[in-house]
Amino acid sequence: MQKKPELAMRLAVRGMLQKNTIAQWQLKRLRIFAGAEHTHAAQKPEVWDR
Repeated sequence: MQKKPELAMRLAVRGMLQKNTIAQWQLKRLRIFAGAEHTHAAQKPEVWDR
């Protein structure tokens, strides 16, 4: 867990998917980041006060 925390998440997701070719395609596209920081930014979020 300390060396590769993303591996545990990948194995958990793999266990929840069906065992077919679509699951293999989905696992290939799965992106898991080890920390809170990632390369994907939001699409200009705005605070919504009602």
